[in-house]
Amino acid sequence: MNTPNTPTQPAPATEDLPQTGTVSTVSSETGNSMQDFYRLQQELLVYTLAFTGIIFISVWIFYSLNIALNYLLGAIAGVVYLKMLARDVERIGSQNQKISKTRLGLLIGLMIVAARLDQLQILPIFLGFLTYKISLMIYVLRSALAPDYR
Repeated sequence: MNTPNTPTQPAPATEDLPQTGTVSTVSSETGNSMQDFYRLQQELLVYTLAFTGIIFISVWIFYSLNIALNYLLGAIAGVVYLKMLARDVERIGSQNQKISKTRLGLLIGLMIVAARLDQLQILPIFLGFLTYKISLMIYVLRSALAPDYR
């Protein structure tokens, strides 16, 4: 008679190792995807800030400081929008499935303030807000043309 501790008998179903390995694999895949997300978030933020600085200086040189400051105000709102968007995407990855609807209110509020004040100009602010889109386009083009970049 074989005892349960002999090596010839299979392990009981409650001690099934592949299931625990699967759980750790799923959690490590989730961790890796979140690390990729945080890396992407950081990369987009750095690109957006770099483009903001380059464009701000260029507008200041070729136009005026007032227009450049209007552009900078819009670009700062764009960076805040990008951070809010990243926070909402991060929430989707976790247990909370609800997405905030206040992001668009940021742009609408900024445009209303710009329309009310004579010192602010709508077009430079709006174009500054869209600066983060340049970073997104660069990332998409790089991903499409060189998928093995990372």
